[in-house]
Amino acid sequence: ADQPAIVLDHVIAIINGDVLLDSDVQEEIRFAALQPFSVPQGQNTRQRATERIINRTLILQQMKEQQQLAPVTDAELKQNLDDLRKQIPACGRYHCSTQQGWDSFLHDNGLMQAEVEQRWRQRLEILRFIGVRFRAGIRIPKSDIQQYYEKTLVPAFNKENQKTPSVDSLTPRIEEILLQQHVNVLLQDWLKSLRDQGTVQILDSAYGKSTDANEDDNGGAE
Repeated sequence: ADQPAIVLDHVIAIINGDVLLDSDVQEEIRFAALQPFSVPQGQNTRQRATERIINRTLILQQMKEQQQLAPVTDAELKQNLDDLRKQIPACGRYHCSTQQGWDSFLHDNGLMQAEVEQRWRQRLEILRFIGVRFRAGIRIPKSDIQQYYEKTLVPAFNKENQKTPSVDSLTPRIEEILLQQHVNVLLQDWLKSLRDQGTVQILDSAYGKSTDANEDDNGGAE
């Protein structure tokens, strides 16, 4: 009873009434291991993780208010995760194609299968929502896919001393990344309007500057 209290968790932001905790940010940082191309390790800071959560929360709030899309099926989730296990460069040394290797990769990154499935299902639902809202008419040239493959993916796999999968096998993931880059311009304008309409308060300056709805600091939507 004489020992000082230990703070295990605390509120760092409030997003239109939804509370964001320090533990949420730490979880977000861990999950970046599943998206090494969208969230490079050197950019996986508390501030950027906080911005990703704020953006995602704003989108999820809009998804609840608007017409729901068809849910992601278990088969779609499994297929997407199976593809993911082949496309993370670090997975090569873990042999993620096997369940034991995948379990080891998750363990070493502080993740569990159940929470990965839950987070990835949510991610697919968000991508589907964004796709319907913003991606109409956007086309990715094959030359852009080839350039991204050669300049980004091949060096990443080489760094891990792993054989790079063929460009054809990685094309769906590359298209997703490049589409997201195009969409991000439109998405950031939309997210700014959502902030203007509501309230985003960052209470802990260690996770970003204090802000309200009219601050122009949207961060990344990785």
